[in-house]
Amino acid sequence: MQNHIQASLAEAQRALDNLLANPQALAAIEAAGQTIIDALASGGRIFSCGNGGSMCDAMHFAEELTGRYRDNRRGMAAIAISDPSHISCVGNDYGYDEIFARYLESHGRAGDVLLGLSTSGNSRNVIRAAEAARELGMKVIILTGRAGSRLEPLADVYVNTPGGRYADRVQELHIKVLHILIELTERHFCPENYPAP
Repeated sequence: MQNHIQASLAEAQRALDNLLANPQALAAIEAAGQTIIDALASGGRIFSCGNGGSMCDAMHFAEELTGRYRDNRRGMAAIAISDPSHISCVGNDYGYDEIFARYLESHGRAGDVLLGLSTSGNSRNVIRAAEAARELGMKVIILTGRAGSRLEPLADVYVNTPGGRYADRVQELHIKVLHILIELTERHFCPENYPAP
């Protein structure tokens, strides 16, 4: 059994090493962080969405901004599109592809940011969300694990973190990217939480 544990951890380490060695991906992460900072600085809000594990990651990202990440600070305006009553209502009346787009039509505005997570880059409801966000004048950040997806041309910032054959490694990299985005945001607005060593 330990050989499977070691193989899994080694595969995860290779995926992380590949991300560390990818200057294009690192630049995209930096651009995503700056996009979030700029929106919050001008009174905008961050909306996040995804399916399955990616929805859990979208929720985790939002609550780390509205709650706290490391040390105490004021809350920041972030909302995960995850309300079950909204999802079941819109899914029933308009179809599952519209659940995120309809929420943005109701709440989004120019100056806000959509952070969409899709390991394949081809999730139809995230595509519809990105289309709706662009129509509203929002910025669109996409986290995915594949280049050349249907979401890429809809993104202002496209963060591609290929992790291997399956979604689990991509999702593991996504949570690392999300934590970095939160830290960059905190460092900007609350530098006192990050004293120099």
